Amino acid sequence: MYGLVPFGRMNQEFRNLFDDMERTMFPAVQMQMPAFRTDIQDAGDHYLLKADLPGMNKEDIELKLEHNMLTISAKHEEKKEESKEDGTYICRERRVGSFQRTFDMTGIQEDAISASYENGVLTLTLPKQSEVPKTSRTISIQ
Repeated sequence: MYGLVPFGRMNQEFRNLFDDMERTMFPAVQMQMPAFRTDIQDAGDHYLLKADLPGMNKEDIELKLEHNMLTISAKHEEKKEESKEDGTYICRERRVGSFQRTFDMTGIQEDAISASYENGVLTLTLPKQSEVPKTSRTISIQ
C-alpha cells in the first residue's frame, strides 16, 4: 500500500510522533470530544439546538424526555453484505456505533418541543416557559 503513495510511510511516522506527543502533553480526559457536536442558540422566545449526526437515518435517532432531561441517542449499525467483492479494510475512519448526550430542560415547555432532521443535522426547537411574574411582599414578624 505504501508503495503507491510517495512518502506515505514517512508522513505516517510524523503523524504517530505528534499523536504520541499530544497524548503525553494533554490528559486523555481533556481530549475526549462529545459524542456529537451541538450548537444551542437563544432565539428570543425559544432555544434552537442543532446536533450534527451525519450518516444517520431519522429512524436511527431517539429523543427521550424524562425527569426534566432530554436524551438524544443515535445508533448506527453497518450491515454486512457477504460478497467476494468486499475487501478487507486497510483504514476505517467512519464511525459505527451508538452516541448519546443528555441536556437539562429546566425552563423549557416540554410539551411544545419540536424536532426535525435534514441533511445530517437534527434541529430541536425548545420553547421557553413564560416567565412567572415575581411578586414581592413584606412578611411581618409576630
